[in-house]
Amino acid sequence: MNRRHWIAGMAGLAALAGLPLSRAADAAFPLQKSRKAWAALLPPASYRVLFEEATEAPGSSPLNDEKRAGTFVCAACFLPLFSSASKYDSGTGWPSFWQPLPDAVGTKTDFRLILPRTEYHCARCGGHQGHVFDDGPRPTGKRYCNNGVALNFVPEGEPLPALRS
Repeated sequence: MNRRHWIAGMAGLAALAGLPLSRAADAAFPLQKSRKAWAALLPPASYRVLFEEATEAPGSSPLNDEKRAGTFVCAACFLPLFSSASKYDSGTGWPSFWQPLPDAVGTKTDFRLILPRTEYHCARCGGHQGHVFDDGPRPTGKRYCNNGVALNFVPEGEPLPALRS
């Protein structure tokens, strides 16, 4: 049995056991749109990450090097998710934060790689942002490892975009 067969078998067992394998989109979120409507609004890479739980290549996001003061908002609905004050260089190749803004993200357990991970998503539209790990800096010890294409950056002093409806 090769690794691919083992992983597929374990995913099948998890599905039979009723464990959640897919995104938080099955839950009700305040902003509801069809997948087709989101796909029409977003660039393809952002859509794939936000609503199909894809992952962008490490080191590919210009937001990795963003050092200005400002706010990082969900690329789908524009909900503010992170302050630049909580951004840090985790060395992973993805924009990382040690804390989201209050009530900005929700979490669920993700079994897509068999071992459980904590996935987080926009609390308003359910768009997948990334995963949170317990290896971040003080004061929280958390690393919110975000896909850059799931975020937009708004520099301090510029108005935040109106929430998408």
